[in-house]
Amino acid sequence: MIKIYITLLLFLFSTNVFAQVHKPIDTADYLKRKDFLKKFSTSNELLIKDLKAKYSGKTEKELSKIYKEFGEDFEKQVANKDFIFTSIFDEKAKNLIDNLRKNNPKIPKDLKILIAKDNTPNAFCLADGTFVINMGLFNWLDNDDQIAAIISHELGHNIERHSLKIFLDIIEQDQLDKITVQNIKSSAENKNKKAFDILKNRVYKKGAERRNNEMQADSLGYTIFKNSDFTKTEYVNALQKLKDFDTISPRKLKMETYKKYFNLPKQAFQEKWMKKEDFSLYNYNHYKEKLNKDSLSSHPEMTLRIQKLKQTFPELKVDLQSQKPTEDFLLTEKTARMEILPNFYHSEDYGLGIYASLQFLQDNEEEEHYRKWLGKCFAKIYEARKSYNLNRYLDRVEPKDQSESYRQFLSFMWNLSLEEIKNIAEYYNTKES
Repeated sequence: MIKIYITLLLFLFSTNVFAQVHKPIDTADYLKRKDFLKKFSTSNELLIKDLKAKYSGKTEKELSKIYKEFGEDFEKQVANKDFIFTSIFDEKAKNLIDNLRKNNPKIPKDLKILIAKDNTPNAFCLADGTFVINMGLFNWLDNDDQIAAIISHELGHNIERHSLKIFLDIIEQDQLDKITVQNIKSSAENKNKKAFDILKNRVYKKGAERRNNEMQADSLGYTIFKNSDFTKTEYVNALQKLKDFDTISPRKLKMETYKKYFNLPKQAFQEKWMKKEDFSLYNYNHYKEKLNKDSLSSHPEMTLRIQKLKQTFPELKVDLQSQKPTEDFLLTEKTARMEILPNFYHSEDYGLGIYASLQFLQDNEEEEHYRKWLGKCFAKIYEARKSYNLNRYLDRVEPKDQSESYRQFLSFMWNLSLEEIKNIAEYYNTKES
């Protein structure tokens, strides 16, 4: 479900039109990637060495294992070109962090900035000082100040070492749970209820701690933010934008859009492609959740976070509209927007790539650019269908978790035969299209 929101939300409101075909950002940066990987490996080893000096016993072993495995996984992502090292985003991110650092000495000086080929508006800071900023952040937010606000929040997490505290809590709780489980096994009464109570209490505790961490990072992040040259109210505006990303409903793909782009010279549009499975008689109440959803939320509702900030910092109680972006920001935003399809293609989200292309085309944006990506994604879908692994690249219909528009799209895609998919791919991969 998260991927569906990622696809739709990133292009709901923009009206930008580009004058020429966009050339995807070059990821042929082998030497820079190699240099980064060498430095990251060294810094992660030093981090693990430091943890071994501070902790002992099972805690030390588990922490070392966690950070070693995380480091190896992150290195694989870098080697897979999930990040870019030379782009319009690097200098902007560096300038924003430098601005934040002016009056905030707690911000580490050795932060290494990486831009991720990820369309979600997010950022995070690793324990070794690697700061990752998703490309989607530049596309979804309104201006530089809002980008700086999210960076400030993540710096708050880093300064408070929240990830380390979570790992320590998991290790400690795991040991306590093992003792409790042994006690349950030795008891003959109501084992199932006791086991579920352990799970419930553990999950509730995690949820409460993580919610507290988010609010703590909000507060510390805002303190960092207001000490710099940014407009204070943009901190709340940035959180409000993220709230919109979490909750806004995707726009619908119209029937006319399907007919326009799939009524081809050698393959006429067929109404049977749009047939949907009837889920009206399915009893969703058959599987009732036993745990309270609010208590299990890993992040507090953004509305509550905003309310807490306004209570703590009275100057934020005045709501002001987002500031107009600078020309420099607009250029960055345009680049991030045009990278949405290359990013989906890179992550092998070909079904989402097709859905995104149709959304852009329906809005009359960059016809040549998005027809090109429509063809590239259909070609990959054809290869997957031919090799019987389409499930890897195209979601199945899930009526409980998907919008009506997305379910219709998935029904359309699964209704296409192998030959029909091939014809669409060939048409959009030729100049005549």
